[in-house]
Amino acid sequence: MAEDLVLDTAIRDWVLIPLSVVMVLIGVLRYFVSKLMRSVSQLPDAKVVKEGQVIVRARNLRSAGNFIPARAFRSRRTYFCNEENGLLHVPKGQVQNPQAQMFSDPNMAMDMMKKNLSMIIPQTLTFAWVNFFFSGFVAAKIPFPLTQRFRSMLQNGIDLSTVDVSYVSSRSWYFLNLFGLRGLFSLILGEENAMDDTQRMMQMQMGGFGADPTKNLSAEKDGLDITQHEWVLPKFEQRAEAVLRKLVS
Repeated sequence: MAEDLVLDTAIRDWVLIPLSVVMVLIGVLRYFVSKLMRSVSQLPDAKVVKEGQVIVRARNLRSAGNFIPARAFRSRRTYFCNEENGLLHVPKGQVQNPQAQMFSDPNMAMDMMKKNLSMIIPQTLTFAWVNFFFSGFVAAKIPFPLTQRFRSMLQNGIDLSTVDVSYVSSRSWYFLNLFGLRGLFSLILGEENAMDDTQRMMQMQMGGFGADPTKNLSAEKDGLDITQHEWVLPKFEQRAEAVLRKLVS
């Protein structure tokens, strides 16, 4: 049988509120520190911009190619997918290893190291502070019932099976603030700057070794090669007539 606890107001004043305020201040401070550590913005590479524009044009052709005649579609597809000089064709000798490309650019490696430091160091220090001063406190209670699966997430640091699952420990409250303050940061810093730690971790794991632009070109070329063309303009009169009949009836 789960027991109901009466939380002391001193826990609210000296644990819950200070922990929440400190997490918000650390998030704002980390944003400005990472902004100061960011290297001077450079002009984008012309080759990268050109490849991005080519991919956008090829996607537009795939999505709206049925509105042009078949001959025009085939000529445009040949312009993009020609094996000799097509815009989407990447010769085998030009394929680059994104890992080697990142380590060949010292600015890219330095920016990645600064991002890692700006995320890992504050998290480590804050967790050590929370674990030293606030370990073992029951800080809050969620106002709705939960299943037992939430116990390990909400009661980290409390090994009492008799306590109801809706009670939140101080350590779990730290993790909830760590990964759940995006909405508040979007109000303080703006929507484009409100990236929480979950998104930063995913960005580090997925894009840590750089993106390979040749894969995007090859994928778009394969998609354009298998696209079937069906000119829709000759059937527009029948479609318009069918729509008008439905509206009239």
